[in-house]
Amino acid sequence: MNIAIVKYNAGNVKSVMYALNRLGFSAIVTDDEKELRKADRVILPGVGNAGAAMQSLKEKNLDKIISSLTQPVLGICVGMQLLCNHSEEGNTQCLGIIDTAVKKFTAQDNLKVPQMGWNNLYDYKSALLDGLPENAFVYYVHSYYAEVGNTTVATTHYTLPYSAIIQKNNFYGVQFHTEKSADTGDRILLNFLNL
Repeated sequence: MNIAIVKYNAGNVKSVMYALNRLGFSAIVTDDEKELRKADRVILPGVGNAGAAMQSLKEKNLDKIISSLTQPVLGICVGMQLLCNHSEEGNTQCLGIIDTAVKKFTAQDNLKVPQMGWNNLYDYKSALLDGLPENAFVYYVHSYYAEVGNTTVATTHYTLPYSAIIQKNNFYGVQFHTEKSADTGDRILLNFLNL
């Protein structure tokens, strides 16, 4: 299987590579259109700022390339947020693939922003979650979240319910870090690769 990880101005690429290697897969890190189009699976990882990440995608014409891909594409953390319409982080117009907005958490009820640590998933509606028990735990580090909408296929609660996983056609996004979410994250990555 050919797996491509999108090369752009966002962190966490090495962690995703290690997670894939741990599962017995290898991947290339590329910003080359031909390599991305011929890949069986494409992963858009991300740690950092949505505005800077979108700027990097646009500079490399990757915004148009990613939007036109037909194979399964997985956005992780900021990579998921970039699939949405708009992010409050830097007032950023994102890829607009998934019709939802990304908002900033408001600290309340003694819950700090960013959310850092383990939280559970519920309300499963995706093959990405096949084989997982209800309320499986995953690892988060984020200050922004995608609102719940008709593309939400799993939810988490932190100050309010938000989209833990979104999905539209061949595009999937996870707000948490699969590569840091132990067996649950490994299972979700395997499910993505086996779609």
